[in-house]
Amino acid sequence: MDAITATAAASTIKTIHSFTPSSATHKIVVLPTIRPQTLSLYTANRSFHTQQFRSRSFTRCSTKPGIDSNNATNTSKSIGLESSSPAQHLTTSPPNQTLTSTWSTGLVFDLGQKTSWDSSEIGSPVVKRFIGDNEERWYMWYHGRSSDPNNSSDSIGLAVSSNGIHWARGAEHVMSCGEDEGLVMSCSDNWWAFDTKSIKPSEMVIMSSPMYSAVYWLYYTGYSSKKVDCSNYPVGQCSVDSFKSLPGLACSQDGRNWARIEGDYHSGALLDVGSKNEWDSLFIAKPQVVVHGGDDMRMYYHSFDAENGHFGIGMARSRDGIRWVKLGKIIGGGAKGSFDELGVKNACVVRNRKEGNYLMAYEGVSADGKMSIGLVVSPDGLKDWTRVQDWSVLSPSEEDGWDNRGVGSPSLVYMEGNVDMWRLYYVGVGEDGRTGIGMAISEGSNVRNFRRWAGFQS
Repeated sequence: MDAITATAAASTIKTIHSFTPSSATHKIVVLPTIRPQTLSLYTANRSFHTQQFRSRSFTRCSTKPGIDSNNATNTSKSIGLESSSPAQHLTTSPPNQTLTSTWSTGLVFDLGQKTSWDSSEIGSPVVKRFIGDNEERWYMWYHGRSSDPNNSSDSIGLAVSSNGIHWARGAEHVMSCGEDEGLVMSCSDNWWAFDTKSIKPSEMVIMSSPMYSAVYWLYYTGYSSKKVDCSNYPVGQCSVDSFKSLPGLACSQDGRNWARIEGDYHSGALLDVGSKNEWDSLFIAKPQVVVHGGDDMRMYYHSFDAENGHFGIGMARSRDGIRWVKLGKIIGGGAKGSFDELGVKNACVVRNRKEGNYLMAYEGVSADGKMSIGLVVSPDGLKDWTRVQDWSVLSPSEEDGWDNRGVGSPSLVYMEGNVDMWRLYYVGVGEDGRTGIGMAISEGSNVRNFRRWAGFQS
């Protein structure tokens, strides 16, 4: 694909950490690859080789969602991690019996253990499903923060599942614990970089070429220590986006060992904020990328429009995934009194192959600062975005729920096959700001209403 060539020609690659194959023998779960091999990236007439990663590739794997033989709407029993799964001994998400309580309905991924890297906060789920000949695997990149008072940075981690419900996770960095689930990417240690304070995942795109095995591109939000003026922010939102953020890109052959790709801007970011009077002059966050065609990549991001006093979602386009041209704001706040009156943010855009259009799930902010999830649709993914209804598709739960203070950061997965439905992964906020990752499912292909997952039905 041209994007790989362009990456090599236009960018400087920064290795996050080197990888030395261990002599120890243990089982590995890796993302599906076309041909495991060494990847060469060329820049400034120099060749950079990534390490030859350990691999067990799936046969004829596809990113296209396939049949989910065990989902929340049929009568099959719960699928746990298979006995042969290398993640069997790792910490897993709450067991099924816990999820039957009213408090935890919808919760599929809670905070990590007290000493883990993600014990204080989790969020920003990027969920992908892969189908092989004999099994399916779910991967979730997410951000986490530890309870260590000396470390307030957000890092990126990876969890793995066989059904998208029960997740295996790691409590440490994948390199320090020798496992393949856990923390996979930390903040930059370059003083001049845009991502020295925190990083959060936004989207994972598979790029492939006849010359190379599959390459995984992770678009992410990087935060620096520079404060932004949030005096006009909605109630409760100042702490969320109080530091300047910009979009970044990293690449990997296995989804765990990442190397940053520097953009054209001095900080290494892919885009910079707008000028003083532009709507995105404060920050750029959650760069979610959709590949429309071989040379048409689209980035959806949000910022705070200080002049109009609301969060908005804008768009940029690229031919190679690295150099981007802004197209301006495409969605702003809703009508007075609506669930998204004070803005929209954290977009997740997917192509609806069945209907031939584009869906965007987003986080709406109400006048009192409460977060809910809304949905808009567009015929081409560029313009004419229309709200599917005047109310949210998922709202905070009742007062005794784990996510009763707000829901946001949506990640949509279409379950194509015998059961025609969508899964909506999201971040829930509860009492004292405690966060977790939940899942809701649509009523068939109807995306106007989602209900929280409440366990497999028998």
